[in-house]
Amino acid sequence: MPKTNPYAAGAAGRCPVCGEGFLFEGFLKVAPRCEACGYDLSRHETGDGAATFVILIAGALCAFGALFSMFAWNWPVWLLLVVWLPMTLLACLVLMRPAKGLMVAAQIANRASEAGRDDV
Repeated sequence: MPKTNPYAAGAAGRCPVCGEGFLFEGFLKVAPRCEACGYDLSRHETGDGAATFVILIAGALCAFGALFSMFAWNWPVWLLLVVWLPMTLLACLVLMRPAKGLMVAAQIANRASEAGRDDV
């Protein structure tokens, strides 16, 4: 069995351990278990980490695009809002699932776990 790249599998929405089963149960809900290898995925939660990266990346791209279109083509404010607000929402939705998959894959690849009282 070839070794699976956990980061590529996580970004694709597959189990980072085997690369076969689905990582998500819904749009962003991590599945409780991999249906292919049986790995317990419920222990891995990303919290707001993926959303932070998505906001920074999508915000930078869309803010640059809005400023460029405002100064290069002299768009009025209403047109900027009509074009760039949906673009920002679309960019966030497109980036969120791969980002969350990468965060779960990073936790699995680095064998991360929550710190307990004895670990502090």
